[in-house]
Amino acid sequence: MEAETDAEIRQILQNSDQSLAAAEINEVLEQQNNISLNIAVTGETGAGKSTFINAFRGLNDEDDGAALTGCKETTKEVTAYPHPNYPNVTFWDLPGIGTTNFPAKKYKKKVGLEKFDFFIIISANRFTENDVKLAQEIKKMKKNYYFVRSKIDSDLDNEKKFRTNFNREETLTDIKEDCIKGLQDAGFESPQVFLVSSFELHEYDISLLQETFETELPEHKRNALLMTTPITSLEIIAKKKEAFKSKIKYWAAASAAGAAVSVPGLSIAVDVSILIAAVTQYVHGFGLDVPTMKRLAARTGVSYDDLLAVIVSPLAAAEVTSALVLRVMSSLAGRTVLMAVEEGSRFIPIIGIPIAMGLSYIAIYRVLSHILNTLAEDSERVFRKAFGSK
Repeated sequence: MEAETDAEIRQILQNSDQSLAAAEINEVLEQQNNISLNIAVTGETGAGKSTFINAFRGLNDEDDGAALTGCKETTKEVTAYPHPNYPNVTFWDLPGIGTTNFPAKKYKKKVGLEKFDFFIIISANRFTENDVKLAQEIKKMKKNYYFVRSKIDSDLDNEKKFRTNFNREETLTDIKEDCIKGLQDAGFESPQVFLVSSFELHEYDISLLQETFETELPEHKRNALLMTTPITSLEIIAKKKEAFKSKIKYWAAASAAGAAVSVPGLSIAVDVSILIAAVTQYVHGFGLDVPTMKRLAARTGVSYDDLLAVIVSPLAAAEVTSALVLRVMSSLAGRTVLMAVEEGSRFIPIIGIPIAMGLSYIAIYRVLSHILNTLAEDSERVFRKAFGSK
């Protein structure tokens, strides 16, 4: 795959019409960034579907655009909730199967199950007969489904209050085994159940659930899911970093194509726009934008100022503007020199354009690599600050 990517970039850059080459590279990036993913979340009323959707979208239940939550049946129709930063990934809040408006026999047709990539079946207790019927229908469609046992934090709190010999791990094992036994009795051979708390998303089986999603999704869908995956572990940060790193060659190639056009100042303008687009993705992907950090502070009880204090990069928790990007670029002396040499070499007869393209590619590649490393480290520090003592 890596060799194919490199060959694709070389072929595009060899195009005699460099404005067309830049457009082709941008089209490749757009395609990668806009792969659609439709995730269905279903279960009976009160199971915690909406809160789960909000947590995975990085929202609190009270935020604008959050899925409606409550003890009553709040989901009365199929409702789409695009991710706030990645609208190509949509979480669908499905009405509980077996309700008056959505009886089990007509559920598949009324909801339109075929359009979803995979299904998360949520229960706050044992999985019901209706949950089982739905899983069997999904299985017939040869699509993946995942049993999620929600509200684990509440279960543990209740057990702690009423049992003098409370043991956290034993309680978690008992809950999981009870769910598995119920599904086995319903005819599932080796059911897998994931224990999750939407209010403590970094705890319990969330990492295993995320890894299972990633393993079982088609390759072209994995990156879309990874970008929207909330930061629940240091491993997620590392995976996002690798995914972003694989795209740097495209950004650098777009810069090289821009350097081939002999218009004074155009190359630096192209580079700034490239950096703004890439860095904005990094900041959102690593959870370093202001709204996400403020929600993290509210959720964990670690103050926003304390989270902000561990950040090094000026690009984190800030609006990514051309002025800010230029300031960061100017602080990277070696990269700035490369860009200056590139600007001058473009006007050397015959060999100038190839030299300028090469220098532009190298400069942007190094700048983005440096920024990516710094923001990934910032994300790790914020995560440790928020969860390290828990």
